[in-house]
Amino acid sequence: MYFIKPTRKITNLEQVLATLPNLQIIDIEDLHLYDPTIIAIADVEDFLLYQWPLPTIVLAHENEGAALSQSWELGALAGWIWNKLPAHPEKSLQKIDAQYKRNQDSRDLPSAADLQQRLLPNPIELPNYQIETFFQPSAYLSGDWYDYWKLNDHELLFYLADVSGHGVTSSLLTSWMAAFHGRSKTPRELIKKLNGMLVQENIEKHITMIAGILDFKSHELRWSSAGHYPPAIIFEPHTAPKVLNTSSFPLGLTGDLEVEEFHCTLPKHARFIICSDGALEPFEGGLNEQFTQLVQHLQNHSFKVPEHVADDVAILSLRRMN
Repeated sequence: MYFIKPTRKITNLEQVLATLPNLQIIDIEDLHLYDPTIIAIADVEDFLLYQWPLPTIVLAHENEGAALSQSWELGALAGWIWNKLPAHPEKSLQKIDAQYKRNQDSRDLPSAADLQQRLLPNPIELPNYQIETFFQPSAYLSGDWYDYWKLNDHELLFYLADVSGHGVTSSLLTSWMAAFHGRSKTPRELIKKLNGMLVQENIEKHITMIAGILDFKSHELRWSSAGHYPPAIIFEPHTAPKVLNTSSFPLGLTGDLEVEEFHCTLPKHARFIICSDGALEPFEGGLNEQFTQLVQHLQNHSFKVPEHVADDVAILSLRRMN
């Protein structure tokens, strides 16, 4: 941390500096040379006069209450009295520094959320198919993720994943997946490689996932699931929905993950839809009741997500047009 030399005379300055021996002492005219994210301690008069951008703890005399109030309005982190420092000033500094960093992390969340959304795939055009997506984090950052990309001139590889938990760690894993996927050429290979990385790194998170490959010329669809709920669903006109139940473990629990591959041919006007479990949140009842209601609303094109949700929601749909 920095200590900015006061421009006015402070009678007990040497005593204060002796109490805080680990501070780097700097001059006001050199402020532009120093890291603007590191906390500084400075005289309240100088802080009000120069209004520098460094996060600052101000020191004032006992009769300068108005100056202290002004400094707090301008963003000072704390106010101390020159001749009455806290009983354990270094511990107090550590607490202030920790709180400041937590606040900075919170301020960064909107920017982090914007960056995360930029990692989502851009829309792509496919002959005879339309890709439809929905993505709504419960807070700033999401542990749900989807991605898709062309393997060649007739195949699309895609997945939807749900990382356990919420917050920064879960969202970082979604970014890791976005950077990792390009090495895989089949759904099974993608799932096996991601699982191997999670187990090897001993990350205390697990991921459920449905990954698939669509041949948009032959209309063949192949997919694999890693412990994901709700299951994928196929909707066809004038036909009951087909729930594609599978049985498997999530990623990150065991190195011996068995991955089955399923396949079907999508008829005209069919929709293949995968959702994260946050899509069940708008509905009441147990999982089975919630899933039944979700299927009904997806079939009727009436599914809506509340403005504020307690869980992240992601949906990926592949629709054959003709």
